[in-house]
Amino acid sequence: MEMDEHTKKLAEEVGTAINESVQQSTGVAAAIERLRQAGFEMELTLRLEIGLRAQPDEESNSQTAGSLELTDEDLRVLRAMKIKIEPEGPS
Repeated sequence: MEMDEHTKKLAEEVGTAINESVQQSTGVAAAIERLRQAGFEMELTLRLEIGLRAQPDEESNSQTAGSLELTDEDLRVLRAMKIKIEPEGPS
């Protein structure tokens, strides 16, 4: 999907907001401090990929169920970012 300049700007804003959240996280700061106390310096590089897709037209908008498989590491990162994932109920 080709993104126009406005969409690129919005995606950049999301990336900036996530970066600021990580930088301001007391949990991240505490974990880094524990590494320093253990005698290590840390270099952190996070790679963020934002995938966009156009929303379907209202005419073709039908309720469809999707699924998302998350690893324990995915869930840990989301919790650290204070993003709550509701478990799926039985179908």
